[in-house]
Amino acid sequence: MEKEDEPKSEWQTIDHVLAYLARADKLPHRTEGERVLLEQIPKHTKRILDLGTGNGRLMALVKLNKPDAQGVALDFSEPMLERAEERFTKETSVTVFKHDLRRPLPAKQLACFDAVVSSLAIHHLKHPRKRQLYKEVFGLLNPKGVFCNLDRVASSTENVHLKFLESSGVPKSEDPSNRLLDVETQLKFLRQIGFADVDCYWKWMEMALLVGFKP
Repeated sequence: MEKEDEPKSEWQTIDHVLAYLARADKLPHRTEGERVLLEQIPKHTKRILDLGTGNGRLMALVKLNKPDAQGVALDFSEPMLERAEERFTKETSVTVFKHDLRRPLPAKQLACFDAVVSSLAIHHLKHPRKRQLYKEVFGLLNPKGVFCNLDRVASSTENVHLKFLESSGVPKSEDPSNRLLDVETQLKFLRQIGFADVDCYWKWMEMALLVGFKP
């Protein structure tokens, strides 16, 4: 039996990853959320960290907006990492390496960042780990740095949840690694940790952009 603290094995299979990417790239309104995310990244940004980069989609968008910035992209899925590495083969300013977000971020190896971003990744973590990860992100940010998390969140009712699944083409069986948490609880986490100007900057059903700045 798979240990609870081990990565879900389906994320190491090419079929699961390809099926997920096909759905995720077609999520309604996703580009709207990404556009709002890009607007929050400070002009002075020089270093960017992408948590759960997947195939590198979000990091690529950020780099288009901040071409001179250095990027670090993390993921634990081998098939995802292969696609991210292919995407950034000619982009020497982006470093891709393996890390499981269920485990503490390697602070000494990562150093500091002006922006930490994530898309459709953190909702796979258990709720206490979500909060701890937010705390680790706070520690990695430079003053005036921003944390932007575009992610799945828990719906207010089961009916809204089912509407989201139908609208977005997500199978009703869903991914067994999903652990959705409501917006307000996560915003509370960020405020308690010390983030400023914390809010949900964009939302469509179960898709939400949670943002906080380091004072």
